[in-house]
Amino acid sequence: MVCPKVSWGCLLLLLCFSWMGDAEHMKYKDPKQPVNTRIKDLIGRMTLAEKIGQMTQIERSVASADIMKNYFIGSILSGGGSVPAPQATPAMWVNMVNEFQKGALATRLGIPMIYGIDAVHGNNNVYNATIFPHNVGLGATRDPDLVKRIGEATALEVRATGIPYTFAPCIAVCRDPRWGRCYESYSEDHKIVQQMTDIILGLQGEIPVNHTKGVPYVAKNKVAACAKHFVGDGGTHNGINENNTIIDEHGLLGIHMPPYYDSIIKGVATVMVSYSSVNGAKMHANHDLVTGYLKSKLRFRGFVISDWLGIDRITSPAGANYTYSVQAGINAGIDMVMVPFNYTEFIEDATSLVNKSIISMSRIDDAVSRILRVKFTMGLFDNPLADLSFADQLGKKEHRELAREAVRKSLVLLKNGNTPNQQFLPLPKKASKILVAGSHASNLGYQCGGWSIQWMGGSGDITAGTTILDAIKSTVGDATPVVYSENPDDSFMKKNDFSFAIVVVGETPYAETVGDNTDLTILDPGPDTIRTVCSAVKCVVVIVSGRPVVIEPYLPLMEALVAAWLPGTEGQGVADVLFGDYSFTGKLSRTWFKSVDQLPMNFGDPHYDPLFPFGFGLAINSSQPGFSGTRSRGDKKEITVWAALSLLLSLMLAWA
Repeated sequence: MVCPKVSWGCLLLLLCFSWMGDAEHMKYKDPKQPVNTRIKDLIGRMTLAEKIGQMTQIERSVASADIMKNYFIGSILSGGGSVPAPQATPAMWVNMVNEFQKGALATRLGIPMIYGIDAVHGNNNVYNATIFPHNVGLGATRDPDLVKRIGEATALEVRATGIPYTFAPCIAVCRDPRWGRCYESYSEDHKIVQQMTDIILGLQGEIPVNHTKGVPYVAKNKVAACAKHFVGDGGTHNGINENNTIIDEHGLLGIHMPPYYDSIIKGVATVMVSYSSVNGAKMHANHDLVTGYLKSKLRFRGFVISDWLGIDRITSPAGANYTYSVQAGINAGIDMVMVPFNYTEFIEDATSLVNKSIISMSRIDDAVSRILRVKFTMGLFDNPLADLSFADQLGKKEHRELAREAVRKSLVLLKNGNTPNQQFLPLPKKASKILVAGSHASNLGYQCGGWSIQWMGGSGDITAGTTILDAIKSTVGDATPVVYSENPDDSFMKKNDFSFAIVVVGETPYAETVGDNTDLTILDPGPDTIRTVCSAVKCVVVIVSGRPVVIEPYLPLMEALVAAWLPGTEGQGVADVLFGDYSFTGKLSRTWFKSVDQLPMNFGDPHYDPLFPFGFGLAINSSQPGFSGTRSRGDKKEITVWAALSLLLSLMLAWA
């Protein structure tokens, strides 16, 4: 008979050895193991259901802890305007994200989910966040360091809500301003877009020396970035969103692909596929470009994600053959599918296609390995739950000052006086009476544009910020009255004796296809406001828009013209420059056309005849236009004689 003490001792010893054996084999849970070792160990433990779950991204509105657990869901996103509550606090966001995460961690293998959001100009879905100028304005700054700092601030404000992943930056090279997403593009020139990929270093952190090209890198407390939309989305025919980009190989690789080279070198974690087609081939089903070029040629090792309902749109009409769409999308090289609602159908179809060997297990394993690589790299396995340690970063004063700096540097002065010796700007802070007019002067929503609190943006006080009108009032002298009239009539103008007027007009907010526009006109009654005000008193017109708009007919009426793009929440940056506290430094990153009939028209085209050419931007107190003859920093190519003559002609017309 064995002594009870010896029996219990042996049992404990056996249990100890058993536990040590499990620990030794559970390498994916050991942060000291190399990432590739952890990936290989975890992949070997996963069932097909767990693998396909990792490839599934669903919208927060259909998610729950139980769904995360039961379907092994790998990712959740907030669509535009999808929030836990109106004006939700950081605590509400963190609690929501953690609730979903706990469901994911309760699965057999405890694989954490990754939560994504469209933080495309700041954490713009979130109330009280700092909203920076849209990319079209940032491109005008020609300042990669500024954009990198914006990435750093955005990462902190995204982390403030417990979210570790943003679907940004958009690195499209917009070749036609009629495209509804043109404001998401830094420039018509790929060299400027390439420079601005430095935002990835701000979002994800500085890449270590000798880091392997193509392998994602996300530093602690940073966020995973997403280069989008692969590839050619800015070159669609007639600027129609999600349309066909008709282009030869030289054009595709020379214009639209270069920003992806830079993004991959800078360690971008994910790449989103475009809705659009290239020469008739839907990008979501384009194996040659997604797998053949992005993954094989460029050696991208992060994961490729679809756009919202992206695989559905492989067929026409969308969703006509969903099973085929799943097959075509995954076999093309898409690793994570933004479903975003009907996840059961996606999971069932993907499972069936694998069981029938229509989708290979090696393709599934490649997709899951890439997703896990990003999750391991981000530290999600080691610190999966969010906390409130970054809550004070949301709308932080320093971030708002950075946004204000970005606004100042993005403004482009297009006209200043009718002759070089009669400049109108800067405006005096002391005056008998100043008129501020226009639909966009006192409208924070219009100022921010699309992708601001809601997908399509909004009107009025959509979040915390400073309107251009309020900025003007806080800038002028205490004894200077500022009168605001959105659309004054002739009678109003005759009854008042204004020293000068500031007219702020532009486009209403829009996003994606809703923004496609063949007219590109200023919102009514903007043109009438310009005519009425500028015919009665000397005025500066400030255009708030996501792209160049029709302005030539009104140019002779105004003393000065400023392109303010979509400046975001910090309107004080506009007043800073109008009243001379800072200089105008912005240069057009887009050609400003005379007539929409000229479009598409980009710098270097044989029919180039702009109102204001690419690189144009005046400087105050200079008798010469502040035209940048180089296409971008570091590019020595000078403006052609023909383009110089075009510039001279434009100035002569403006002064006539």
